Amino acid sequence: MTITISRADYDMLWQQANPQPQDLGGTSFSDIRRIVPERLGQGYIQSIQWTGVELTLFHYRFHEDVHILNRANNEDACVCEIGFHLSGNRRGKCTGENFIEWGSYDTPDKWIDVTYANEPILKADIHLEPSSGLSQIVADTLPDLPAEIRQCLEACGDSWLSEINMITPAMRVPLEQIFNCPFHGKTRQIYLESKCLELIALKLEQLKENDKRPGVFCSLKPDDINRIYRARTILKVNLDNPPSLMELARKVSLNDYKLKVGFRQIFGTTVFGYLHQYRMETARQLLQEQRLNVKEVARSVGYVSQSRFATAFRKEFGINPKAYLLSKKSG
Repeated sequence: MTITISRADYDMLWQQANPQPQDLGGTSFSDIRRIVPERLGQGYIQSIQWTGVELTLFHYRFHEDVHILNRANNEDACVCEIGFHLSGNRRGKCTGENFIEWGSYDTPDKWIDVTYANEPILKADIHLEPSSGLSQIVADTLPDLPAEIRQCLEACGDSWLSEINMITPAMRVPLEQIFNCPFHGKTRQIYLESKCLELIALKLEQLKENDKRPGVFCSLKPDDINRIYRARTILKVNLDNPPSLMELARKVSLNDYKLKVGFRQIFGTTVFGYLHQYRMETARQLLQEQRLNVKEVARSVGYVSQSRFATAFRKEFGINPKAYLLSKKSG
């Protein structure tokens, strides 16, 4: 079953479920947790704000597929956001991915946000006010980036930068610390702010490393970005028989060069580098769920040879898939 709802009605449901949301912060910052409406699911979204920064934590699961119908408000907004998806697919980002979106872009007149049933959403987004000192620091500390990307960060309202990459082990540590913060009051604010700064630094360093190679930037229009996202979707639904680069380019009506360079620009890796990462992350999730054995997981992510799958998994995660499965079963 699918729940299709307008953005206004969706927001109204949240307001009705949270008529007087509790502020867990203090005089120096705001820390508001809103519970998910019972009609939709269970869990919460928590918004923590201090000067120039908003940290949003998502921890919920919907009972049914939810399609939210949005309409453009004709307001030009400048986005300065870095996010981390520990679990769940939301707004084009998937489990194990981080992203940076910086600048302004043309939104379509109508679009749909989709969240799937029984898929746990666990993510953290860091929003920076464009005029804040921290966003200026972000822009000013990137001298090693290509000029085009640096300009995107410096001229927020006149350009658009979108990049997706994988969450690194170093990033997972502060993310887990944020969700399990033991402090309260002013100490909590200082602790969370320090973890946000750590995550921003790690993301910027990742962005620098990915873009030190020549020829990884090209000018992308909003329609090009949509086509590249569509190419990623095609890869994800064809894990067992992915198309070639030329076939993929034809399917999304882009030339292969723009697809190849644009894909790296947005997702921080090659087309088939992303396919490999997605296969491995999907395999890890399936093993964690303990519903399939190693051979079945290997086939589900496109590996005919179980030994090749085991080699790839061990190289990615440092552990044999059978040992990983046994470790989950033993608790």
